[in-house]
Amino acid sequence: MYLHGTSSINDDNHLTIGGVDTVQLAHEYGTPLYIYDVELIRQRARSFKKAFEDQGIKAQVAYASKAFSCLAQVQLMDEEGMSLDVVSGGELYTALSAGFPADRIHFHGNNKSYEELQYALQSDIGCFVVDNFHELRMLESLCNQHNKDTSILLRITPGIEAHTHEYILTGQEDSKFGFDLQNGQAEEAVLESLESRHLNLLGVHFHIGSQIFETAGFVLAIQKLYGFLQNWDKKYSFVPEVLNLGGGFGIRYTEEDEPLEPKEYIDAMIGEITRLSAASSLPIPEIWIEPGRSLVGDAGTTVYSVGSQKEIPSVRHYVAVDGGMSDNIRPALYQAQYEAALANRAGEKGTKKVSIAGKCCESGDMLIWDIVLPEARTGDLLAVFCTGAYGYSMSNNYNRIPRPAVVFAEKGEGRLVVRRESYEDLLRLDLPLKNGVFAGN
Repeated sequence: MYLHGTSSINDDNHLTIGGVDTVQLAHEYGTPLYIYDVELIRQRARSFKKAFEDQGIKAQVAYASKAFSCLAQVQLMDEEGMSLDVVSGGELYTALSAGFPADRIHFHGNNKSYEELQYALQSDIGCFVVDNFHELRMLESLCNQHNKDTSILLRITPGIEAHTHEYILTGQEDSKFGFDLQNGQAEEAVLESLESRHLNLLGVHFHIGSQIFETAGFVLAIQKLYGFLQNWDKKYSFVPEVLNLGGGFGIRYTEEDEPLEPKEYIDAMIGEITRLSAASSLPIPEIWIEPGRSLVGDAGTTVYSVGSQKEIPSVRHYVAVDGGMSDNIRPALYQAQYEAALANRAGEKGTKKVSIAGKCCESGDMLIWDIVLPEARTGDLLAVFCTGAYGYSMSNNYNRIPRPAVVFAEKGEGRLVVRRESYEDLLRLDLPLKNGVFAGN
């Protein structure tokens, strides 16, 4: 078993996280239960920031809150001096409700509504990452109406796609996001932004992929971008103050994954930007990045209770748990792979290959297809590792299953930060067909 962060096995043979017994947490808060290793999140955030500080580079490390957002997580990021990337009015509302400084919030998204832009503008957020001409012109119109100035980055697509250990040079990119570099959209957006009375064009942004385990894709994207930056400097005297290189830094889900340390990504980025800035006689810009999964992904563990089992001789042995695609849709959506262990028998050696089935009424609701575990019994607790990113944030009420609770574990204490939904919560927004006919009243 690979133990992430502060995870360990105690004398009772139980999995612990942040010095807290996961079996005790499951008994106290029920299952399924998301448990976050707060110290690991802090360490990862500090590692990204330190990589810039060690080289004396001005930077912002913005947590991509779409990976996992709640009041406590946003406040944790504020404690660590991070900036914050939001992609909807709801994420912005969460951030502001948590007391996060508005001037450190960056607003992303390919189809921001008029209401969302107005809300963000009136909240005086730090930066809009503008994705398309519709948004650019709508934001300019709002600024005119309110007589307000605001800062923007332009999201561009550099024609590089990077995933795991591979990168692809795509030329004109087929993506719903951003202004294309190759077909002239990005240059047109730069010119339009520079002519605006209210929009302060800080620089540009790109995001080349996810679960990236190498630096070559980032380096190639930076190289492509600098060719255009030199041209824009000559034609428009536009020199970016900020380059936002996005996120996509990989984590270890299974033994096949070999992520780099934060410093390795950052050093490669800084090295290429420094080299190209000198060669182009351009000042070194402030560098922004947006880690999300790499901050919280392997810090999260979901604990389930084992229920029924079904063995099909010579075919498969199914072990069902009390959650599934309602709390982790990634296996069904992306064929994502995970490792797991029995939290209440964590030191026992695996003896039987099984498949972990969710409880949703859906044949595709499988969390793990093949894994070797000790022989599971009803009531055992199954810990599925690295569920901290896009687990809770993509959870749903399919089959009217309430969403799980979330606990932060740190220094021997477990703190409930999101309550478990109740059946009453499921009906909170429902209205009956006939007035007054509601058995729950």
